[in-house]
Amino acid sequence: MPRRLPKVDVVIVGVGWGGGIIASELTKQGMTVVGLERGKERKTEDYFMVHDELRYALRYELMQDLSKETITFRSNTRIRALPMRSYGSFLLGTGLGGAGVHWNGQTFRFLPYDFEIRSKTIERYGEKKIPEGMTIQDWGITYDQLEPYYDRFEKLCGISGEENPLAGKRSSPYPTPPMKQTPAMKMFAEAAKKLKLHPYMMPSANLSQQYTNPDGVSRAACQYCGYCERFGCEYGAKADPVVTVIPVAKKTGKFEIRTHSHVRRILHTGNKATGVLYTDVTTGEEFEQPADIVVLTSYVFNNARLLLLSKLGCPYDPATGRGVIGKNYAYQVIRGGATGFFEDKEFNLYAGAGSLGMTLDDYNGDNFDHSDLKFLHGASISLSQTGQRPIANNPVPSGTPNWGKEYKAASLKYFNRALGVGAQGASMPFRHHFLDLDPTYRDVFGDPLMRITFDFEEQDRQLAAFTADKCGQILKEMGATHIDVRRELGPYDITPYQSTHNTGGVIMGASPDTSAVNNYLQMWDVENLFVVGASAFPHNSGYNPTDTVGALAYRAAEGIAKYAKGNGGLLV
Repeated sequence: MPRRLPKVDVVIVGVGWGGGIIASELTKQGMTVVGLERGKERKTEDYFMVHDELRYALRYELMQDLSKETITFRSNTRIRALPMRSYGSFLLGTGLGGAGVHWNGQTFRFLPYDFEIRSKTIERYGEKKIPEGMTIQDWGITYDQLEPYYDRFEKLCGISGEENPLAGKRSSPYPTPPMKQTPAMKMFAEAAKKLKLHPYMMPSANLSQQYTNPDGVSRAACQYCGYCERFGCEYGAKADPVVTVIPVAKKTGKFEIRTHSHVRRILHTGNKATGVLYTDVTTGEEFEQPADIVVLTSYVFNNARLLLLSKLGCPYDPATGRGVIGKNYAYQVIRGGATGFFEDKEFNLYAGAGSLGMTLDDYNGDNFDHSDLKFLHGASISLSQTGQRPIANNPVPSGTPNWGKEYKAASLKYFNRALGVGAQGASMPFRHHFLDLDPTYRDVFGDPLMRITFDFEEQDRQLAAFTADKCGQILKEMGATHIDVRRELGPYDITPYQSTHNTGGVIMGASPDTSAVNNYLQMWDVENLFVVGASAFPHNSGYNPTDTVGALAYRAAEGIAKYAKGNGGLLV
């Protein structure tokens, strides 16, 4: 029998950005909150003097142990899904702070178009523009409604940036100036302007200068060491939950974190959550944590999986299109772009930061005319200088042998002579892309794994080819002597790393018929259960998701507080 613990006001499942923000905001208002994190404690001191590419980037020190829990994958329903046993396409973080510890810090707002994508597409092009099987829908919230929450998250993190001329309106400037411009970034900006495009400095959670946020948390400026993605930041210069929201929540005395706590079920009466059941992975002991309000703040897959395992919400059925849990899984189209090789220029590419880069949005969202194009949405196009670490970066021009003396010579020659211009493309949902429980494979506790059914569509191939050509044009204007353009997008392959920007499965919207949660991320059919994270995105944009996750978390925290102080019921 599980051991029943004293009841608390709120229990949160997963203590990353979503959980940290919820805990910080609710404890400030006097609510008692327990945070259950299945991984271990993390702190900045863990990363002192450990710029170890092998340990963190290639052996995945900060990631989930796939031998104990993983996902299964198939490209369509006609084949059997198989488990992901080694890391490839995306990385599943674990431990206090979650993926917020090992992210790069790129902090983009989604475009106004994203939140009303179906309405705005039909308004401009007509309903026939939406391909058969594509299940885009409006989010149940507009950019203007979400903008104050974007502003709060960016001030929390101290985002360093400058105004994007093609984005939605801002209520205030970025709290800190943009990061330094490297010679390569200046070349990109000059070339883009010659092509009549609109480059701007990438918004960065890697601080450009020392900053104290509205909660009184002070952090040092970025050192441009190049160890952001897949690494924790020993300086605290990269905003993450461990150095921002979690200390604020703990200082109230109202927040208890329990690490090594693997939540396996949401306990409920049908239409009301009563708490959660979890296992202490160090002892194997089971606990029941009762709570007035339950908040799922774990990663995309686990949010959807917990609901399905707990039999909450209606599972999505791709055959009929009915149901909502598991619906609209989306990823990102990121394998296009181009690489330019320079015979007459050399760059210092080892130095960098996770969000050091120059970006443009002329081909993102609906910022350009799609009338004669065979795809919707688009991509942000960037030149990023994240730090070319030596093991994983060996760019050579096409036509170079893959091994041997000539390969080695080219690899050494072009290590600091190659620049990549990449496109981060939006991912549109389709009826046959979804998440459900695998009928065959189970985790270490005997529970079914999450199964992904997904493949690239013609929409994605058209988008990738279009944006790759644009990347090549910019590199040509930059003066590259040899350019390799990656136009072809084959079937989705889970083996090579692409992006950890998985979205959907517990999507938000204006109606319980087409969404699982409302615009406060409150479950339509379980009023005291909130599901926070990128699982709420009905599609994925041409950007990193973190800014939108943070903004929605602040809105959810506001909704939870309102729910707790009121008489219950749906907030929308």
